[in-house]
Amino acid sequence: MKISSYRSLGEFVSFLESRNQLLRITAPVSADLEITEITDRVVKAGGPALLFESVKESPFPLVTNIMGTPERMAWALGVEDLEEHARRIARLASTDLPAGWAGKLGRLLDLARSARYFPRTVRSAPCQEIVQESGFDIGNLPVMKCWPEDGGRFITLPLVITKDPDSGKQNVGMYRLQVFDGRTTGMHWHRHHDGARHYRESCRRGKPLQVAVALGADPATIYAATAPLPPGLDELIFAGFLRDRAVDVVRCRTVDLLVPAEAEIVLEGYVSPEERRREGPFGDHTGYYSPADDYPVFHLTAVTRRRNPLYPSTIVGRPPMEDCFMGKATERLFLPLVRLLLPEIIDMDLPLEGVFHNCVIVSIRKEYRGHAQKVMNAIWGTGQMMFSKMIVVVDHDVNVHDYSEVTWRAFNNVDPRRDVLLGEGPLDVLDHSSPTADFGSKMGIDATRKLPEENHPREWPKDIAMSDDVRRLVDARWKEYGLE
Repeated sequence: MKISSYRSLGEFVSFLESRNQLLRITAPVSADLEITEITDRVVKAGGPALLFESVKESPFPLVTNIMGTPERMAWALGVEDLEEHARRIARLASTDLPAGWAGKLGRLLDLARSARYFPRTVRSAPCQEIVQESGFDIGNLPVMKCWPEDGGRFITLPLVITKDPDSGKQNVGMYRLQVFDGRTTGMHWHRHHDGARHYRESCRRGKPLQVAVALGADPATIYAATAPLPPGLDELIFAGFLRDRAVDVVRCRTVDLLVPAEAEIVLEGYVSPEERRREGPFGDHTGYYSPADDYPVFHLTAVTRRRNPLYPSTIVGRPPMEDCFMGKATERLFLPLVRLLLPEIIDMDLPLEGVFHNCVIVSIRKEYRGHAQKVMNAIWGTGQMMFSKMIVVVDHDVNVHDYSEVTWRAFNNVDPRRDVLLGEGPLDVLDHSSPTADFGSKMGIDATRKLPEENHPREWPKDIAMSDDVRRLVDARWKEYGLE
Protein backbone atom coordinates (compact mmCIF):
# COMPACT_ATOMS: atom_id res chain seq x y z
CA MET A 1 0.00 0.00 0.00
CA LYS A 2 1.40 3.37 -1.00
CA ILE A 3 1.71 5.79 1.91
CA SER A 4 2.99 9.05 0.53
CA SER A 5 5.93 10.74 -1.07
CA TYR A 6 7.68 13.54 0.72
CA ARG A 7 8.81 16.82 -0.75
CA SER A 8 11.51 17.31 1.85
CA LEU A 9 13.43 15.80 4.74
CA GLY A 10 11.31 17.88 7.11
CA GLU A 11 8.10 16.32 5.79
CA PHE A 12 9.50 12.85 6.34
CA VAL A 13 10.63 13.71 9.87
CA SER A 14 7.13 14.99 10.62
CA PHE A 15 5.66 11.77 9.21
CA LEU A 16 7.94 9.69 11.45
CA GLU A 17 6.84 11.71 14.45
CA SER A 18 3.19 11.07 13.57
CA ARG A 19 3.99 7.33 13.58
CA ASN A 20 5.80 7.55 16.94
CA GLN A 21 9.08 6.76 15.18
CA LEU A 22 10.96 9.94 16.13
CA LEU A 23 12.51 10.87 19.46
CA ARG A 24 13.38 14.51 20.12
CA ILE A 25 16.43 14.88 22.35
CA THR A 26 16.50 18.31 23.96
CA ALA A 27 19.48 17.74 26.29
CA PRO A 28 22.70 19.38 25.00
CA VAL A 29 24.87 16.79 23.23
CA SER A 30 28.20 16.89 21.44
CA ALA A 31 28.80 16.03 17.79
CA ASP A 32 32.22 14.79 18.93
CA LEU A 33 31.61 11.05 19.57
CA GLU A 34 28.63 11.45 21.92
CA ILE A 35 25.93 11.45 19.22
CA THR A 36 27.55 8.39 17.64
CA GLU A 37 27.38 6.40 20.86
CA ILE A 38 23.75 7.37 21.41
CA THR A 39 22.77 6.54 17.83
CA ASP A 40 24.71 3.28 17.74
CA ARG A 41 22.86 1.97 20.78
CA VAL A 42 19.47 3.03 19.40
CA VAL A 43 20.06 1.57 15.91
CA LYS A 44 21.13 -1.79 17.28
CA ALA A 45 18.08 -1.87 19.54
CA GLY A 46 15.75 -1.18 16.60
CA GLY A 47 14.87 2.21 18.05
CA PRO A 48 13.47 5.39 16.51
CA ALA A 49 14.93 8.20 14.44
CA LEU A 50 16.69 10.75 16.63
CA LEU A 51 16.36 14.53 16.38
CA PHE A 52 19.06 16.28 18.43
CA GLU A 53 17.71 19.77 19.03
CA SER A 54 20.68 21.13 20.98
CA VAL A 55 24.08 20.28 19.47
CA LYS A 56 26.87 21.97 21.41
CA GLU A 57 29.02 22.76 18.37
CA SER A 58 26.29 24.27 16.16
CA PRO A 59 23.10 26.34 16.16
CA PHE A 60 21.43 23.80 13.85
CA PRO A 61 19.58 20.62 14.88
CA LEU A 62 20.81 17.21 13.67
CA VAL A 63 18.79 14.14 12.74
CA THR A 64 20.06 10.55 12.52
CA ASN A 65 18.68 7.05 11.97
CA ILE A 66 15.78 8.13 9.74
CA MET A 67 15.94 4.86 7.75
CA GLY A 68 17.27 2.63 10.52
CA THR A 69 14.61 -0.13 10.42
CA PRO A 70 13.04 -2.10 7.54
CA GLU A 71 9.75 -0.34 8.26
CA ARG A 72 11.20 3.18 8.13
CA MET A 73 13.20 2.31 5.01
CA ALA A 74 9.98 1.33 3.23
CA TRP A 75 8.23 4.46 4.48
CA ALA A 76 11.13 6.55 3.19
CA LEU A 77 10.29 5.29 -0.30
CA GLY A 78 6.57 5.88 0.20
CA VAL A 79 5.37 2.30 0.69
CA GLU A 80 4.58 -0.10 3.52
CA ASP A 81 6.63 -2.89 1.94
CA LEU A 82 9.64 -2.56 -0.37
CA GLU A 83 8.28 -5.44 -2.45
CA GLU A 84 5.69 -2.98 -3.79
CA HIS A 85 8.45 -1.12 -5.64
CA ALA A 86 10.07 -4.42 -6.65
CA ARG A 87 6.78 -5.46 -8.27
CA ARG A 88 6.58 -2.12 -10.13
CA ILE A 89 10.07 -2.68 -11.49
CA ALA A 90 9.24 -6.30 -12.36
CA ARG A 91 6.18 -5.18 -14.34
CA LEU A 92 8.35 -2.80 -16.35
CA ALA A 93 10.85 -5.61 -16.81
CA SER A 94 8.22 -7.74 -18.53
CA THR A 95 8.62 -5.54 -21.64
CA ASP A 96 11.04 -6.59 -24.40
CA LEU A 97 14.37 -5.05 -23.47
CA PRO A 98 17.79 -4.74 -25.12
CA ALA A 99 20.72 -6.93 -24.11
CA GLY A 100 23.16 -5.93 -21.40
CA TRP A 101 22.82 -4.65 -17.84
CA ALA A 102 23.10 -0.94 -18.69
CA GLY A 103 20.87 -1.31 -21.72
CA LYS A 104 18.14 -3.13 -19.84
CA LEU A 105 18.16 -0.75 -16.87
CA GLY A 106 18.37 2.27 -19.15
CA ARG A 107 15.35 1.06 -21.09
CA LEU A 108 13.45 0.48 -17.86
CA LEU A 109 14.03 4.08 -16.85
CA ASP A 110 13.01 5.19 -20.35
CA LEU A 111 9.74 3.34 -19.86
CA ALA A 112 9.29 4.93 -16.45
CA ARG A 113 10.31 8.40 -17.65
CA SER A 114 7.47 10.83 -18.02
CA ALA A 115 6.70 14.42 -17.13
CA ARG A 116 6.06 13.42 -13.54
CA TYR A 117 9.46 11.70 -13.16
CA PHE A 118 11.84 13.98 -15.05
CA PRO A 119 13.43 16.61 -12.75
CA ARG A 120 11.57 19.91 -12.92
CA THR A 121 13.61 23.13 -12.80
CA VAL A 122 12.26 25.92 -10.61
CA ARG A 123 13.47 29.50 -10.26
CA SER A 124 13.31 29.84 -6.49
CA ALA A 125 13.78 27.20 -3.85
CA PRO A 126 13.79 26.66 -0.09
CA CYS A 127 17.45 25.60 -0.27
CA GLN A 128 18.34 29.17 -1.33
CA GLU A 129 16.42 31.15 1.28
CA ILE A 130 19.84 32.12 2.68
CA VAL A 131 22.75 32.61 0.26
CA GLN A 132 26.31 33.11 1.51
CA GLU A 133 29.03 33.62 -1.08
CA SER A 134 31.44 34.93 1.54
CA GLY A 135 31.82 34.91 5.29
CA PHE A 136 30.67 31.32 5.72
CA ASP A 137 32.32 28.59 7.77
CA ILE A 138 31.16 25.01 7.35
CA GLY A 139 32.55 24.40 10.83
CA ASN A 140 29.30 25.99 12.03
CA LEU A 141 27.40 22.93 10.83
CA PRO A 142 26.98 20.07 13.35
CA VAL A 143 29.40 17.84 11.44
CA MET A 144 30.23 14.78 13.48
CA LYS A 145 33.39 13.08 14.56
CA CYS A 146 32.02 9.56 14.70
CA TRP A 147 34.74 7.29 16.11
CA PRO A 148 37.77 7.89 18.38
CA GLU A 149 40.46 7.31 15.74
CA ASP A 150 38.73 9.21 12.92
CA GLY A 151 40.95 11.77 11.24
CA GLY A 152 38.45 14.55 11.91
CA ARG A 153 34.83 15.53 11.40
CA PHE A 154 33.00 13.92 8.47
CA ILE A 155 29.87 14.80 6.53
CA THR A 156 28.37 11.32 6.17
CA LEU A 157 25.08 11.76 4.26
CA PRO A 158 25.96 14.12 1.38
CA LEU A 159 24.50 14.08 -2.13
CA VAL A 160 27.55 14.92 -4.24
CA ILE A 161 26.52 16.31 -7.63
CA THR A 162 28.91 16.47 -10.59
CA LYS A 163 28.60 16.78 -14.36
CA ASP A 164 30.21 14.60 -17.02
CA PRO A 165 32.58 16.93 -18.93
CA ASP A 166 31.85 15.02 -22.15
CA SER A 167 28.08 14.45 -22.11
CA GLY A 168 27.00 17.19 -19.70
CA LYS A 169 24.88 14.67 -17.77
CA GLN A 170 24.75 15.09 -14.02
CA ASN A 171 25.44 12.37 -11.48
CA VAL A 172 24.44 12.18 -7.84
CA GLY A 173 26.60 10.03 -5.57
CA MET A 174 27.22 9.68 -1.86
CA TYR A 175 30.86 10.15 -0.86
CA ARG A 176 31.98 11.18 2.60
CA LEU A 177 33.56 14.60 3.12
CA GLN A 178 36.15 15.25 5.82
CA VAL A 179 36.06 18.87 6.97
CA PHE A 180 39.58 20.30 6.77
CA ASP A 181 38.71 23.91 7.61
CA GLY A 182 35.91 26.44 7.10
CA ARG A 183 36.16 26.36 3.30
CA THR A 184 37.63 22.99 2.28
CA THR A 185 36.82 19.30 2.69
CA GLY A 186 38.14 16.03 1.35
CA MET A 187 36.33 14.38 -1.56
CA HIS A 188 36.40 10.65 -0.89
CA TRP A 189 35.43 9.09 -4.20
CA HIS A 190 36.83 5.74 -5.25
CA ARG A 191 38.05 5.11 -8.78
CA HIS A 192 34.90 3.13 -9.71
CA HIS A 193 32.57 6.03 -8.85
CA ASP A 194 31.04 8.25 -11.51
CA GLY A 195 32.20 11.35 -9.66
CA ALA A 196 35.78 10.08 -9.78
CA ARG A 197 35.42 9.43 -13.51
CA HIS A 198 34.22 13.01 -14.04
CA TYR A 199 37.15 14.25 -11.99
CA ARG A 200 39.70 12.26 -14.01
CA GLU A 201 38.33 13.72 -17.23
CA SER A 202 38.53 17.23 -15.79
CA CYS A 203 42.13 16.56 -14.77
CA ARG A 204 42.96 15.47 -18.32
CA ARG A 205 41.60 18.79 -19.51
CA GLY A 206 43.48 20.66 -16.80
CA LYS A 207 40.29 22.23 -15.46
CA PRO A 208 38.62 22.18 -12.04
CA LEU A 209 35.47 20.09 -11.68
CA GLN A 210 32.42 21.95 -10.42
CA VAL A 211 30.71 20.20 -7.50
CA ALA A 212 27.58 20.80 -5.44
CA VAL A 213 26.79 18.94 -2.23
CA ALA A 214 23.14 18.78 -1.15
CA LEU A 215 22.42 17.96 2.48
CA GLY A 216 18.98 16.82 3.53
CA ALA A 217 16.92 16.13 0.40
CA ASP A 218 13.73 14.06 0.53
CA PRO A 219 14.40 10.45 1.57
CA ALA A 220 13.84 8.89 -1.88
CA THR A 221 16.46 11.20 -3.35
CA ILE A 222 18.87 10.43 -0.52
CA TYR A 223 18.42 6.71 -1.20
CA ALA A 224 18.75 7.13 -4.99
CA ALA A 225 22.24 8.61 -4.48
CA THR A 226 23.32 5.25 -3.02
CA ALA A 227 21.68 3.06 -5.68
CA PRO A 228 24.07 1.12 -7.99
CA LEU A 229 22.84 2.67 -11.24
CA PRO A 230 25.03 2.22 -14.33
CA PRO A 231 26.99 5.29 -15.53
CA GLY A 232 24.92 7.93 -17.28
CA LEU A 233 21.61 6.96 -15.69
CA ASP A 234 20.04 9.82 -13.76
CA GLU A 235 19.58 9.27 -10.02
CA LEU A 236 17.00 12.08 -9.89
CA ILE A 237 14.81 10.32 -12.46
CA PHE A 238 15.09 7.14 -10.38
CA ALA A 239 14.10 9.16 -7.31
CA GLY A 240 11.14 10.56 -9.23
CA PHE A 241 10.11 7.01 -10.15
CA LEU A 242 10.27 5.95 -6.49
CA ARG A 243 8.39 9.07 -5.36
CA ASP A 244 5.96 8.80 -8.29
CA ARG A 245 6.52 12.51 -8.95
CA ALA A 246 9.36 14.66 -10.20
CA VAL A 247 12.12 16.05 -8.02
CA ASP A 248 12.21 19.85 -8.18
CA VAL A 249 15.69 21.21 -8.90
CA VAL A 250 17.19 24.69 -8.90
CA ARG A 251 20.37 26.08 -10.46
CA CYS A 252 23.21 26.81 -8.06
CA ARG A 253 24.42 30.38 -7.54
CA THR A 254 28.15 29.93 -8.22
CA VAL A 255 28.41 26.67 -10.20
CA ASP A 256 26.53 25.38 -13.24
CA LEU A 257 24.73 22.51 -11.54
CA LEU A 258 21.15 21.67 -10.59
CA VAL A 259 20.43 20.63 -7.00
CA PRO A 260 17.29 19.39 -5.22
CA ALA A 261 15.25 22.51 -4.50
CA GLU A 262 13.96 21.12 -1.20
CA ALA A 263 17.42 20.39 0.23
CA GLU A 264 18.20 21.78 3.67
CA ILE A 265 21.75 22.99 2.91
CA VAL A 266 23.82 23.14 -0.30
CA LEU A 267 27.60 23.46 -0.49
CA GLU A 268 28.80 24.84 -3.84
CA GLY A 269 32.36 24.71 -5.10
CA TYR A 270 34.97 22.88 -7.13
CA VAL A 271 37.68 20.24 -6.97
CA SER A 272 41.03 21.35 -8.39
CA PRO A 273 42.94 19.09 -10.80
CA GLU A 274 45.74 17.09 -9.21
CA GLU A 275 45.42 18.65 -5.71
CA ARG A 276 45.47 16.04 -2.92
CA ARG A 277 45.33 16.15 0.84
CA ARG A 278 45.57 13.45 3.50
CA GLU A 279 42.09 12.21 4.45
CA GLY A 280 41.10 9.73 7.18
CA PRO A 281 41.29 7.39 8.97
CA PHE A 282 37.54 6.82 9.10
CA GLY A 283 35.45 4.27 11.01
CA ASP A 284 33.74 2.68 8.03
CA HIS A 285 30.68 0.54 7.31
CA THR A 286 32.82 -2.59 7.38
CA GLY A 287 33.20 -2.16 11.13
CA TYR A 288 36.90 -1.37 10.72
CA TYR A 289 38.81 1.85 10.22
CA SER A 290 39.69 2.58 6.60
CA PRO A 291 43.25 3.95 6.54
CA ALA A 292 44.28 7.50 5.78
CA ASP A 293 45.15 8.25 2.16
CA ASP A 294 45.44 11.19 -0.21
CA TYR A 295 42.21 12.37 -1.85
CA PRO A 296 41.06 15.37 -3.91
CA VAL A 297 40.11 18.60 -2.13
CA PHE A 298 36.71 20.29 -2.40
CA HIS A 299 36.85 24.11 -2.23
CA LEU A 300 33.65 25.95 -1.32
CA THR A 301 32.49 29.01 -3.22
CA ALA A 302 29.10 29.40 -1.53
CA VAL A 303 26.72 27.93 1.02
CA THR A 304 22.97 28.19 0.52
CA ARG A 305 20.35 26.92 2.94
CA ARG A 306 16.91 27.13 4.40
CA ARG A 307 16.34 29.71 7.10
CA ASN A 308 15.99 26.96 9.67
CA PRO A 309 17.80 23.95 8.21
CA LEU A 310 17.88 20.44 9.59
CA TYR A 311 21.29 18.77 9.28
CA PRO A 312 21.10 15.07 8.29
CA SER A 313 23.74 12.58 9.36
CA THR A 314 24.24 8.85 9.53
CA ILE A 315 26.58 6.60 11.47
CA VAL A 316 28.44 3.72 9.88
CA GLY A 317 30.32 0.99 11.71
CA ARG A 318 29.90 -2.62 12.70
CA PRO A 319 26.52 -3.88 11.38
CA PRO A 320 23.68 -3.43 11.86
CA MET A 321 23.70 0.29 11.14
CA GLU A 322 21.34 2.55 9.21
CA ASP A 323 23.21 1.97 5.94
CA CYS A 324 22.39 -1.75 6.23
CA PHE A 325 18.70 -1.03 5.73
CA MET A 326 19.47 1.17 2.74
CA GLY A 327 21.50 -1.73 1.34
CA LYS A 328 18.62 -4.12 1.95
CA ALA A 329 16.38 -1.79 -0.06
CA THR A 330 18.83 -2.10 -2.95
CA GLU A 331 18.77 -5.88 -2.59
CA ARG A 332 14.99 -6.01 -2.97
CA LEU A 333 14.56 -3.29 -5.61
CA PHE A 334 17.33 -4.52 -7.87
CA LEU A 335 16.49 -8.24 -7.69
CA PRO A 336 14.06 -7.94 -10.65
CA LEU A 337 16.88 -6.35 -12.67
CA VAL A 338 19.30 -9.13 -11.76
CA ARG A 339 16.64 -11.59 -12.93
CA LEU A 340 16.56 -9.85 -16.30
CA LEU A 341 20.06 -11.13 -16.92
CA LEU A 342 19.79 -14.33 -14.89
CA PRO A 343 16.18 -15.56 -14.99
CA GLU A 344 17.18 -18.78 -13.20
CA ILE A 345 17.71 -16.78 -9.98
CA ILE A 346 14.78 -17.18 -7.59
CA ASP A 347 15.91 -14.96 -4.72
CA MET A 348 18.96 -13.16 -3.35
CA ASP A 349 20.24 -12.14 0.06
CA LEU A 350 23.15 -9.84 0.90
CA PRO A 351 23.91 -10.53 4.58
CA LEU A 352 24.42 -7.47 6.76
CA GLU A 353 27.57 -9.07 8.16
CA GLY A 354 29.01 -9.16 4.65
CA VAL A 355 28.46 -5.38 4.32
CA PHE A 356 26.89 -5.96 0.88
CA HIS A 357 30.02 -6.80 -1.06
CA ASN A 358 31.63 -9.64 0.89
CA CYS A 359 28.87 -12.23 0.51
CA VAL A 360 25.95 -12.93 -1.84
CA ILE A 361 23.52 -15.82 -1.35
CA VAL A 362 21.38 -16.76 -4.36
CA SER A 363 18.87 -19.51 -4.96
CA ILE A 364 18.52 -20.86 -8.50
CA ARG A 365 16.38 -23.27 -10.44
CA LYS A 366 19.18 -25.62 -11.42
CA GLU A 367 18.85 -27.29 -14.81
CA TYR A 368 22.25 -28.58 -15.94
CA ARG A 369 25.81 -29.44 -15.00
CA GLY A 370 27.81 -26.40 -13.90
CA HIS A 371 24.72 -24.19 -13.63
CA ALA A 372 25.79 -22.82 -10.23
CA GLN A 373 29.24 -21.91 -11.59
CA LYS A 374 27.64 -20.16 -14.56
CA VAL A 375 25.62 -18.00 -12.15
CA MET A 376 28.70 -17.18 -10.05
CA ASN A 377 30.64 -15.97 -13.08
CA ALA A 378 27.66 -13.97 -14.36
CA ILE A 379 27.29 -12.20 -11.00
CA TRP A 380 30.99 -11.31 -11.01
CA GLY A 381 30.41 -9.69 -14.39
CA THR A 382 27.32 -7.67 -13.43
CA GLY A 383 27.64 -4.00 -12.50
CA GLN A 384 28.74 -3.34 -8.94
CA MET A 385 28.17 -7.01 -8.09
CA MET A 386 31.64 -7.50 -9.58
CA PHE A 387 32.91 -6.60 -6.09
CA SER A 388 31.27 -9.68 -4.52
CA LYS A 389 33.96 -11.67 -2.72
CA MET A 390 31.96 -14.78 -1.82
CA ILE A 391 28.92 -16.22 -3.57
CA VAL A 392 26.88 -19.09 -2.15
CA VAL A 393 24.46 -20.78 -4.57
CA VAL A 394 21.60 -22.91 -3.22
CA ASP A 395 18.62 -24.67 -4.80
CA HIS A 396 15.31 -22.99 -5.65
CA ASP A 397 13.51 -24.40 -2.59
CA VAL A 398 15.97 -22.94 -0.07
CA ASN A 399 15.06 -19.75 1.79
CA VAL A 400 18.10 -17.54 1.22
CA HIS A 401 17.06 -15.27 4.11
CA ASP A 402 17.16 -18.16 6.60
CA TYR A 403 20.89 -18.30 7.37
CA SER A 404 20.45 -21.44 9.45
CA GLU A 405 19.00 -23.27 6.45
CA VAL A 406 21.66 -21.87 4.10
CA THR A 407 24.51 -22.97 6.35
CA TRP A 408 22.90 -26.39 6.88
CA ARG A 409 22.78 -26.87 3.11
CA ALA A 410 26.32 -25.58 2.58
CA PHE A 411 27.86 -27.60 5.40
CA ASN A 412 26.22 -30.78 4.15
CA ASN A 413 26.09 -30.38 0.36
CA VAL A 414 29.60 -29.15 -0.42
CA ASP A 415 32.58 -31.25 -1.40
CA PRO A 416 35.36 -28.62 -1.14
CA ARG A 417 37.48 -29.95 -4.01
CA ARG A 418 34.58 -30.13 -6.44
CA ASP A 419 32.20 -27.40 -5.30
CA VAL A 420 34.43 -24.43 -4.49
CA LEU A 421 35.32 -22.12 -7.37
CA LEU A 422 38.29 -19.79 -6.82
CA GLY A 423 39.03 -16.79 -9.01
CA GLU A 424 40.38 -13.25 -9.01
CA GLY A 425 38.94 -9.87 -9.83
CA PRO A 426 38.05 -6.37 -8.60
CA LEU A 427 37.21 -5.96 -4.92
CA ASP A 428 35.65 -3.11 -3.02
CA VAL A 429 38.26 -0.53 -2.04
CA LEU A 430 37.35 -1.03 1.62
CA ASP A 431 38.16 -4.75 1.58
CA HIS A 432 41.20 -4.99 3.86
CA SER A 433 41.75 -8.75 3.52
CA SER A 434 43.35 -8.76 0.07
CA PRO A 435 47.12 -8.22 -0.21
CA THR A 436 46.54 -5.39 -2.69
CA ALA A 437 43.85 -2.72 -2.78
CA ASP A 438 40.94 -3.04 -5.23
CA PHE A 439 41.88 -6.53 -6.44
CA GLY A 440 42.01 -9.99 -4.94
CA SER A 441 40.69 -13.53 -4.83
CA LYS A 442 37.05 -14.58 -4.87
CA MET A 443 35.24 -17.74 -3.89
CA GLY A 444 32.05 -19.32 -5.16
CA ILE A 445 30.42 -22.14 -3.19
CA ASP A 446 28.04 -24.51 -4.95
CA ALA A 447 25.70 -25.72 -2.21
CA THR A 448 23.09 -27.13 -4.60
CA ARG A 449 22.12 -30.78 -4.93
CA LYS A 450 24.59 -32.47 -7.25
CA LEU A 451 23.63 -34.15 -10.49
CA PRO A 452 25.24 -37.48 -11.50
CA GLU A 453 27.05 -35.71 -14.34
CA GLU A 454 28.65 -33.32 -11.82
CA ASN A 455 31.10 -36.01 -10.73
CA HIS A 456 28.68 -37.40 -8.16
CA PRO A 457 27.77 -40.99 -9.08
CA ARG A 458 26.23 -41.72 -5.67
CA GLU A 459 22.50 -41.31 -5.04
CA TRP A 460 21.68 -37.90 -3.55
CA PRO A 461 19.67 -38.32 -0.32
CA LYS A 462 16.18 -36.95 0.15
CA ASP A 463 15.39 -34.29 2.75
CA ILE A 464 13.65 -35.59 5.84
CA ALA A 465 10.11 -34.22 5.93
CA MET A 466 6.87 -35.34 7.58
CA SER A 467 3.97 -36.31 5.33
CA ASP A 468 1.32 -33.64 4.75
CA ASP A 469 -1.57 -35.75 6.14
CA VAL A 470 0.21 -36.23 9.48
CA ARG A 471 1.06 -32.53 9.67
CA ARG A 472 -2.61 -31.65 9.10
CA LEU A 473 -3.66 -34.16 11.74
CA VAL A 474 -1.31 -32.71 14.35
CA ASP A 475 -2.32 -29.15 13.44
CA ALA A 476 -5.96 -30.06 14.03
CA ARG A 477 -5.29 -31.77 17.39
CA TRP A 478 -2.63 -29.38 18.75
CA LYS A 479 -4.83 -27.88 21.47
CA GLU A 480 -6.03 -31.38 22.42
CA TYR A 481 -2.44 -32.30 23.26
CA GLY A 482 -2.37 -29.53 25.86
CA LEU A 483 0.58 -27.84 24.17
CA GLU A 484 -0.98 -24.37 23.92
